[in-house]
Amino acid sequence: MIKQQIQYCHARDGVRIAVAATGKGPPLLRAGPWFSHVAFDGQSPVWAHWLRELSSEHTYIRFDQRGCGLSDWTPSAFAFESWVTDLEVVVDRLGLRRFPLFGMSQGGAIAIAYAARHPERVSHLILLGAYAQGRLRRTSCALQREEAETLLKLMRIGWGRDNQAFRQLFTSLLIPDGTLEQHRWFNELERVSTTPENALAMIEASYQIDVTALAERLDVPTLVCHARHDAHVPFEDGRSLAALIPSASFLPLESKNHVLLEDEPAWSRFLLEVRSFLGLAEARSLISAQSFAAARLTRSEFEVLTMVARGFNNHSIAATLGKSEKTVRNQISAVFGKLDVNTRAQAVVLAREAGVAGSQADVRQKWGPM
Repeated sequence: MIKQQIQYCHARDGVRIAVAATGKGPPLLRAGPWFSHVAFDGQSPVWAHWLRELSSEHTYIRFDQRGCGLSDWTPSAFAFESWVTDLEVVVDRLGLRRFPLFGMSQGGAIAIAYAARHPERVSHLILLGAYAQGRLRRTSCALQREEAETLLKLMRIGWGRDNQAFRQLFTSLLIPDGTLEQHRWFNELERVSTTPENALAMIEASYQIDVTALAERLDVPTLVCHARHDAHVPFEDGRSLAALIPSASFLPLESKNHVLLEDEPAWSRFLLEVRSFLGLAEARSLISAQSFAAARLTRSEFEVLTMVARGFNNHSIAATLGKSEKTVRNQISAVFGKLDVNTRAQAVVLAREAGVAGSQADVRQKWGPM
């Protein structure tokens, strides 16, 4: 189980909000999806890699929204404004002055609203599986509207029941490529995270979200990421959101999962690009590029080495860089020869001592186009 610290703060209407932190370093705050359980996540085959990786260079902060997890289950209201002010309270309670904000799914709209109100506090905005308009705001198609209303009816009937068949529908939308164990765990998360009444109220409120105007006036560096085959929030919604935000970068991810899973290449790509976007490796990459120039690594070899130094295996490197595994193996062998090492572990130690920790974007910025 991943070690974390949990504390509580109180929203403006008195609702108790549970806040969890893992890792050390500068803060990274997540505005998460509308159901969660910060204590239950620590045992999760779905969320454990998120906690581990996002805590590796940050104090990664999450909180349960009102009505779920360890937060109060009997709030006075479920409304978008309440979600935004709850985020404000968490930031103030923790004394965060300037920090990157990560908004996921419905939490993306909350993060957008916060960043629009407090641009001086948000250094970077990262959005994954997010949207500007809730399901009933973004569609005028009768069939799509009927589908949304059907999901609400299923939730009213089945959420929280011992029969997992009802909850499996939502799990299949969120992690269709998950294993049986991941599906089982996610089904259980849905049951323990909140009551059927709260779940229904939260999703009804999320269906009415509209932050279009706020997104259009954002003045914060923003990275919008979206799985190309996301069954929960359509890919086009993510692309449209990126188009609304001035100067936003858009990162398509080759995945079906709304929640990225550890073993898929899209997770490695997301992690690398987020780290690059946050600028953690920028200064180190310049030093390492100069240091390794003496070894006469090609730009492509240096790019592979940065991923080796991050601990990624050959399969993930090949998938992320669009190469065959044979090519990756050959390039790693060439790197070993130029660095005069015999093993992957020796190369990793040498690389990390030199500060190699960047991503594709870092390498291309320092070395030019591949």
